Amino acid sequence: MIIQPTLLFISGGEIAFILFIAVMVFGADKLPEIARGLGKGMRVLKDATNDIKHEITKTAEKNGVDTSFTKEISNEVNKAKEELDDFTGSVKRNL
Repeated sequence: MIIQPTLLFISGGEIAFILFIAVMVFGADKLPEIARGLGKGMRVLKDATNDIKHEITKTAEKNGVDTSFTKEISNEVNKAKEELDDFTGSVKRNL
C-alpha cells in the first residue's frame, strides 16, 4: 500500500487540475497578481487578528484578570502534539 502525502485531503492530480482550471480562467499573466493579492490579504488578516489578541490581553491584564492559565493550556497542547507526532511517526515508519 502506497501512502501519498495530501494537502487538505486533496491529491496531487486534483491540485494539478485546479491549477489548470485557474490558468484557463485567469490566464498565466494574471495568476502572480492574484497570488500576491491573496498573500497581502492573508497578511492583513493575520495582523488584525494579532492586534485583537494583544488588545484583549492588554485589557485583561489592566483589569486584573489572570491570564497565566492560557500559557499552561498552550504548553499542555504543545506537549500533546509532540507525543502524537512521536506516536504517528513510529506508525508511519512501520507501514
